[in-house]
Amino acid sequence: MNDDRSNPASALTGGSRGLLKRIGQALVGDITEKSELIEILRSAQHRGVISSETLSMIEGVMEVTDMQVREVMVPRSQMTVIERNADAEEILSCIIESAHSRFPVIGETRDNIEGIILAKDMLNFFAREDHAALDLREYMRPAVFIPESKRLNVLLRDFRSNRNHMAVVVDEYGGVAGLVTIEDVLEEIVGEIEDEHDIEEDSTITAHGKGVYTVQALTELDEFNRFFKSSFKSDKFDTIGGIVMNAFGYMPSRGEEIEIDDFLLKVIRADDRRIHSLRIIRKQKQNNSRGQNADTANRTSNSPAD
Repeated sequence: MNDDRSNPASALTGGSRGLLKRIGQALVGDITEKSELIEILRSAQHRGVISSETLSMIEGVMEVTDMQVREVMVPRSQMTVIERNADAEEILSCIIESAHSRFPVIGETRDNIEGIILAKDMLNFFAREDHAALDLREYMRPAVFIPESKRLNVLLRDFRSNRNHMAVVVDEYGGVAGLVTIEDVLEEIVGEIEDEHDIEEDSTITAHGKGVYTVQALTELDEFNRFFKSSFKSDKFDTIGGIVMNAFGYMPSRGEEIEIDDFLLKVIRADDRRIHSLRIIRKQKQNNSRGQNADTANRTSNSPAD
């Protein structure tokens, strides 16, 4: 008689089969809540059925279906643009210094986006043509405009089908709110994509509009409190990352959320040792929420907030 308990390899295989069976049942409808499926997948990762990187990507795919463009876009004030009447030297300098591959072309204001130019097209021109002969309109491609409320999974599908990598984001009044690229969407699935041109942000807190912020986890509590006019206090931790980790009671994974005072904090980048960055949504203040000790918090679901 075979007994899996006396055979570690067999026991592991049996456990894996059980987890895979539960995942299969979830996919055919036995599980109705996303959080239940996530718990099964995390259990599979803990048992070695899937890697932590695989789990992170699966969670990222599930998250983008609930996220909107406004949560990941580059705000209008941080857009790198090229003016329609800029001369060749100004354009070349902007391309080299920013190291971006695509640029919105603006008219009199940033609300007047006339098209998109690609760095590769311009560099080909600078290599072959007389700079004085530049007519920027010959190289402009049509700009794609999308609303702030567009879902990321729909945007990713559109990017793939239209072979487009950048869209201009407009608000409810038709003004330019920012821009979003295919890389911004993919980073929500695979994590932050860094290349040799990326530099560390000087600012530890970046505003994205609509009460949404990205905050580096090593931001000092004093700096955080000054910026948000909050009153987080702790005798044990100096940074907002330490406060969040303590509130969870364990090292959270990317995508996990928690409420502290009138903030919803979501981990957007973390590894096995520490939290790197957070997305913070400032909730409507409650009269009795101010002054709550930062060492206490309420856990929320894993689904991201709109």
